[in-house]
Amino acid sequence: MTAWLDAPLTTLSLHDLDFSAGSRARRDVGSPSPSPSPARLRPAVFLDKDGTLVEPDDGAVHDPQRLRLLPGAGEALARLSAAGLALVLVTNESGIARGAFTRAQFARLQGALLRQLQEGFGVTLDDVAVCPHAPDAQGRPACLCRKPAPGLLRQACAALECDPSRSWMVGDILDDVEAGRRAGCGTVLVDCGNETEWVGGALRAPDFIVPTLERAAQVIASGLPVSPSPPFMTERPC
Repeated sequence: MTAWLDAPLTTLSLHDLDFSAGSRARRDVGSPSPSPSPARLRPAVFLDKDGTLVEPDDGAVHDPQRLRLLPGAGEALARLSAAGLALVLVTNESGIARGAFTRAQFARLQGALLRQLQEGFGVTLDDVAVCPHAPDAQGRPACLCRKPAPGLLRQACAALECDPSRSWMVGDILDDVEAGRRAGCGTVLVDCGNETEWVGGALRAPDFIVPTLERAAQVIASGLPVSPSPPFMTERPC
């Protein structure tokens, strides 16, 4: 954890947080590794945090006891894990760059989330990828990792040896959808009112629109293809 707290503002990973004494050994940055065969690549589900997995609450960063999973979220992740999919949290946390909270405070929040999932549902996340950067003056990514840029997903795919073409991005706004599409993943929008601007485009059209993360897990675990026909399936109201 100390290395993560002292590191420059770059893309962050669960492996740098190291919450458990028995965590797997870190791979040295820059060390060569053999390229896996396509048969070894596993599918993954990339999950947004606020509004998708947990209830949005800025105060939870300062008080992890306020952290609340959304209804059915733990069960949804347990279903996806049982289906053999890697689970990766991908989250924009510009509050770190803006000074709204410290890295230590965010690390405590992440620890609380990991414990809730493990103790309550037997779910272990395979990775947590964090963009700590602020957007530019126009609100656009000023780095390669802030969603809707695909950097977090691509980094996690490489680290976990996952196949993006068999993987999914699940989020509650169209920036999540765009990040997934740019990374080559299927996309599911959990539409419960958190997307308010609805700025469209070819890269922002989800494969599925569903009301809850639990329903998203059912769709993904059912084995539906990443690119269904018609272009998207809508399930409303929320």
